[in-house]
Order: sequence, then C-alpha cells, then structure tokens
Amino acid sequence: MGKMIYLMGKSSSGKDTIYKKLLEWKTLELKKVVLYTTRPIRAGEVDGKEYYFTDDAGYMKLEAQGKVIEARAYHTYHGIWRYFTVDDGSIDLVHNHYLVIGTIESYTKTVKYFGKDRVLPVLLSLDDGVRLQRALEREMMQEHPKYEEMCRRFLADAEDFSEEKVKAAGITRTFSNDHLDNCLEEIKKYIMSSLSEENRLSCGESL
Repeated sequence: MGKMIYLMGKSSSGKDTIYKKLLEWKTLELKKVVLYTTRPIRAGEVDGKEYYFTDDAGYMKLEAQGKVIEARAYHTYHGIWRYFTVDDGSIDLVHNHYLVIGTIESYTKTVKYFGKDRVLPVLLSLDDGVRLQRALEREMMQEHPKYEEMCRRFLADAEDFSEEKVKAAGITRTFSNDHLDNCLEEIKKYIMSSLSEENRLSCGESL
C-alpha cells in the first residue's frame, strides 16, 4: 500500500524547494498530487504543473460531482481564492506513494478522506524573520506585486499553524529548514522509517 506524504509549513518556509527535491528522490519515486486553485496564475507558473488553475464555476462543478477531497477558501485583498484537492482518478494509493503540499486544515480533511495510516505529515519550520524576507523578495519579482496579500498571508500563518492546531492534528514532529540539505535528509529518514515500520506491522499481521 502507498502513502501520501503531506508537506506543510508557513508561507516562504521552503516548501516548494523541499517538494522539488523530494520529487527528484529516486528511492521512492514519489508521484505528484497537483492541487486545484482559483487564484490568478503567477509569473513562471504553468497550468497543470504547480496547480490546475480554474475559477469558482469550475470549483462548484467539481464539488457538485463529489470529487473535492478537501478545500480551503482565503479572503484576500483580491477576492476569495480557493485551493482544493480533487479525486480526479489520478490518485492510486494501492500501487504508488504521493507527495502533496497543503495546510494543517487540508491535512486533517485528507486524513479523514483516506485514513490516518495512508497520510504521513511533514511539517516544516523556519524563523519568521527569514520567512518574511524571502516572501518580500519573491513578491518583488512579480510583474504586479501584491504586497497587501503577502502581509495578510504572513499574519494568517500564525493562526493557521498555531501550536494548538498542530497538536489537534496529531502532528508530533517538525523539521527545521535552517539548512536545506540537513532538513531534506532528516525528512527522507523519517519517511523511510515510517514506511519500514508499516511494512513490519503488515508482515506481523499476516503471520
């Protein structure tokens, strides 16, 4: 049986970089779960790669079809932006391991949908000052920077990733991304250890 490796962290904590590095990891050959979003596409993004970009009508259609696994709505300075995971037939946890980026809220909903034994949480942490500097540098590179939205998102992270919510989600371990290579190795060890433990238990149950 496969697992869904669920990568989480506050904005600008390095999720995208860790995500790309894990996809390059040949040991597991993790498959991508591409989320859907109604937010505008950013410079350098490609539809179907970072996200599937749609609109509210597209979201409502998928929800009516019962295909939305989890969804989040953010009230931004530019309107409501939705991010959601869709059961579009591409997820096969019988044969594959998957990698997805999300929030604690989306993680708990995904656990409810697939079961706790099928979803492995990986929560990143990073100093707030470093994150803010990274966020500003990234926004300055956009053709039309949205600084108000950047600040809103930064402040919202304090609530979205509060200690209370982390504890309520049953997440007991975080990974500091102060040093990328060290963080990546710790995550890989954690994943392999979790898979080995599951295989051991499965073998024990089959005896």
